[in-house]
Amino acid sequence: VIQRLDALVVLTLTGEGFKRKGGGATGYIKQAYLAHLLPTQTDRTDTNIQELPFWTVSPPLSLDMLAKQDFIDLIDGLEAEFQREFIAQEVDSDQDKVLLVGLKTDKIKDREFEDGLAELARLVNTAGGLVLKTMQQKRSQPHPQTVVGEGKVQEIALTVQTVGANLVVFDRDLSPAQVRNLETKVGVRVVDRTEVILDIFAQRAQSRAGKLQVELAQLEYTIPRLTGRGEAMSRLGGGIGTRGPGETKLETERRAINARISRLQKEVNQLQAHRSRLRQHRQSQEVPTVAIVGYTNAGKSTLLNTLTKSEVYAADQLFATLDPTSRRLIIPDAITGKRIPIVITDTVGFIHELPPTLIDAFRATLEEVTEADALLHVVDLSHPAWQSQIRSVMTILAEMPETPGPALVAFNKIDEVDGDTLRFAHEEYPMAVFISAAKALGLETLRQRLAQLIDYVIAS
Repeated sequence: VIQRLDALVVLTLTGEGFKRKGGGATGYIKQAYLAHLLPTQTDRTDTNIQELPFWTVSPPLSLDMLAKQDFIDLIDGLEAEFQREFIAQEVDSDQDKVLLVGLKTDKIKDREFEDGLAELARLVNTAGGLVLKTMQQKRSQPHPQTVVGEGKVQEIALTVQTVGANLVVFDRDLSPAQVRNLETKVGVRVVDRTEVILDIFAQRAQSRAGKLQVELAQLEYTIPRLTGRGEAMSRLGGGIGTRGPGETKLETERRAINARISRLQKEVNQLQAHRSRLRQHRQSQEVPTVAIVGYTNAGKSTLLNTLTKSEVYAADQLFATLDPTSRRLIIPDAITGKRIPIVITDTVGFIHELPPTLIDAFRATLEEVTEADALLHVVDLSHPAWQSQIRSVMTILAEMPETPGPALVAFNKIDEVDGDTLRFAHEEYPMAVFISAAKALGLETLRQRLAQLIDYVIAS
């Protein structure tokens, strides 16, 4: 059993004296040390929790001093402190205390791995969790039963107890068997990156269409994971991976869930048909359409607001927008300069390895992208991983069932980057436009380039 002793006593030997028959430790006891855990000081707000001491080791003690130690009194006092700390944590149990675990395989580059862990920490924070610590392991390939090796699993279990985590989040998708094996060994809930993203979507969903698609994605993800979790790991307990419109249905009979999925699929199909009719109506009026796409938190909603003087919800957080929002925008004709109207639509943000369940469930929303005449690809140039974010967005667009229209790349947040980054982006993407949606910089050039793009689409 790991870290379950009340106290430890370490004895040091002189190295001289009586020798045991057959060899082994020799000498007389020289000094003794007493060690035990300490309650976490959660009321300390001036110190990082990872810097707080979790154990103590006494100064050297003689055997006489050790013999006079009242261990019952010591343990009773510690237990009382731990009990008070436990009650305090229970009062503040709405926030998950999270241990992140990253696995770097041979196929992943160092920078890509570090960016992925940083993004996972941001996802956990967005979901409402508090990251206490991050652990890593390098392996040629994931362990089939536990993702990481047996020794690392034991280290995770020990760290969970040491830092007081109640949730472990892995940076990759886990199979149902891996989740069960890890939870058995670690003793707390274990979720993967996809489950964190689904939880964020569940919190963000506001409209009926958004809630419908989130519930469908959650159920499709959850159905193979229904068995094998004990009552202590119940999905109805609250916290990351448990929220959403469909949370009360996640532990019902598989047959009932399949029936619910079937009904939700029909409703999504109806939603698709409704949005298709709206698009056909716009097309019948010969109004060009542009869909704003890009990595999550690139500034798409802010740009829509600035261009159209709208008040769509925009925030510095991941997946702030789930429901597509369309607005009318006036741009100058590329040839005549005459003012022409277009419809510009803000869409849900993309992310590296967007979960397939979300892509399928949000097909009605993503059709706004494939059915648009052209795309405006917004990139957060201030983000350290902006190049890999471009690749992720392009990969998702390429995997869509229908090929989207031509795209104009718009590098956003140029007021937050240095000259070297701007020059490099100019060299790599000479046809792109450079803007700041928040500062309203470069928007006139953006309107002109959109007009040229629309003119190209109409001509072709």
